Amino acid sequence: MELAEGRTFENSLELLQGAIDMHVHSGPHLKSSPRRLDPIEAAVDARNHGMRGYVLLDVFEMSTGTAWMVNRHVKDFTVFGGLILNTVYGGMNPRAFKTALHYGDGAVYLQFGTHCTYYQASKEGRMVDGKYQYLKDMYPKFAKEELSRAIRIPLDEDPSEELDEMLCLVAENPNVYIDTGHVSPEEAIRLVDLKEKYGYKKIVISSSVSKVATMDQLKYCADRGAFIEYTFAAYEACQMVPLTHYYVEKEYASIDEGMSKEAAGGVRLVAQQIKELGAEHCIMGTDFGRYGLSTPVEGLRQFISCMVDLGLTNDEVRTMIKTNPEKILGLKPWDCEPQPLNVMDLQF
Repeated sequence: MELAEGRTFENSLELLQGAIDMHVHSGPHLKSSPRRLDPIEAAVDARNHGMRGYVLLDVFEMSTGTAWMVNRHVKDFTVFGGLILNTVYGGMNPRAFKTALHYGDGAVYLQFGTHCTYYQASKEGRMVDGKYQYLKDMYPKFAKEELSRAIRIPLDEDPSEELDEMLCLVAENPNVYIDTGHVSPEEAIRLVDLKEKYGYKKIVISSSVSKVATMDQLKYCADRGAFIEYTFAAYEACQMVPLTHYYVEKEYASIDEGMSKEAAGGVRLVAQQIKELGAEHCIMGTDFGRYGLSTPVEGLRQFISCMVDLGLTNDEVRTMIKTNPEKILGLKPWDCEPQPLNVMDLQF
């Protein structure tokens, strides 16, 4: 393999100009799962590096109110919020989504759950005496209270009344996109197929899906207009350590996050899949914010560097961190001239 051209620190900084990170988890969070930055600090840091905005994901609250607050105080930058349908909202909850559309700056995304989708929650667990144990088997109360609320997308039957109402709302609000969240690849495909019935246009296949889906499944989704998300945290950041906890109960801590091994292939697999799918179908984000990782900005810069090192062009990277996010968020292209950055003034 020949080394790619343009492999410089300065090049990675220039590619950040006008970028939008579509997957940021800043604070606050549970005390057992501290964050690196609060939303204002994350916004200021990104703006000072020339970025245009970021999408804020909060697994416990609709992030539309936080986005409203940050946008009032951080000029020349935009934070976008939405709603994640976790069990803290009772799972499928049309009232929560309807409220999120009108609260604060208004939702730009509807995500179908993170760690507490049925697909993931049923696999959550940890190693006990050298053997992987599922939380649902260790704690009957977990199975009764959490799995019963968890999101499931029906595969062989019509959407439930609640899901139907929310998909109609997405279709009625073309500025909103669907994020599949941590559902199964088959459930993600079902959401892609339902586009034709409901008429919504924009859907992102979450990195939690893309890292376990087959290439045939990813191509199927991309061919039908979905964007395939890759996040740096899913492939290159610290794995198999207690980074994120969803449940307040300490005994529910899922240190291994439902995985019996690290994501296969690492970041090299990401570059290979992007080349096969085409950058025009993909987005790059970080999923950063956890205290054990670098800042989201530095995470995105590192991700950019990895992709350039693995042979993707500057234009392909720019498509995934700028052009495609602009399309998903309904923004006009932001023609920004790369600004000269004094590296000594930047904080990482």
